Amino acid sequence: MLIAGVDEAGRGPIAGDVFAAAVILSGDRAIRGLDDSKRLSYKRRNALELEIKQQAVAWNVEQVSVQVIDEINILQASLLAMKNAVNGLGREIGLVRVDGCHVIEVDFPCEAIVRGDQLHEEIAAASILAKVARDRYMLALAGRFPGYGFERHKGYPTVHHVQALHTLGITDLHRRSFGPVKSIICQ
Repeated sequence: MLIAGVDEAGRGPIAGDVFAAAVILSGDRAIRGLDDSKRLSYKRRNALELEIKQQAVAWNVEQVSVQVIDEINILQASLLAMKNAVNGLGREIGLVRVDGCHVIEVDFPCEAIVRGDQLHEEIAAASILAKVARDRYMLALAGRFPGYGFERHKGYPTVHHVQALHTLGITDLHRRSFGPVKSIICQ
């Protein structure tokens, strides 16, 4: 039975798309060091990303735009990204394991597992792929939007980021439905 692990990256930031990954690992080839992406170093995540992509039976990464996030809310956008990631695997799946407390609407049995990225290797692998993809995306945006510090905070509402919003203004990358951005719009 094929088991797909699913996780997202980018729910908390006030800028940028939300990403999700789905991964089906092979029972024959163990990948050492899989863990919640937030518990791994940048260097280790990037090394594991390559290994996951080489060893997995299947993997897929999807993203949902800032505009959709503002339209349907971040939870629904995250669930949509995860659903798209699973559907993009192109496989018949026996079980989908989702990190967190919400199942996704897919045509396969699905279970939500709180801290699943610390409990199941396939969810940890998905966590890593989603995080690495989103971090790369934010690094690319840092080049297009200098001064906001996306290369450092990846869109999270740090003091520097909020100060940059006040100084440089709001971009199309900023989630207008999120408090720190909304409060600037309403001034």
